[in-house]
Amino acid sequence: MAKKTVATLQTGMGKSYSKVIKMVKSPKTGAYTFKEEVIANEEVTNYFKK
Repeated sequence: MAKKTVATLQTGMGKSYSKVIKMVKSPKTGAYTFKEEVIANEEVTNYFKK
C-alpha cells in the first residue's frame, strides 16, 4: 500500500506545496524567531510580501 501512495504522489495530481521559513523580529526583545509553514506554491510570493 505504501508503494501505491508514493506512486500517486509522483503523478503530479493535486497541488504542489512548499515548506517556507520566515524570520520574524520580536517587538518586545528584538530577537529573531523563525516561523515555518507549509503552503501551496502559488502563495509563496504573497507569503513573503506580508
